[in-house]
Amino acid sequence: MDDVFINAVFQPKPSKQETKADVTTKTARAIIDHELSAREAKTERLRAARLAREEAMVTEAPAAKKPRKKKS
Repeated sequence: MDDVFINAVFQPKPSKQETKADVTTKTARAIIDHELSAREAKTERLRAARLAREEAMVTEAPAAKKPRKKKS
């Protein structure tokens, strides 16, 4: 029989070392993905706050001061 056919029907089981490595890889990727999504959420929140602050500063620009009259 052909090895491809045999492997398709009877899937070889991974060794204990491969299983442990797979679990470790999946756990590490889950942690990294979680940290990435948390970092992106924080960046978006801070960007929105910065843009709101800049908008407020532009709308609240102080009026030009009138020149003082000199006393004679």
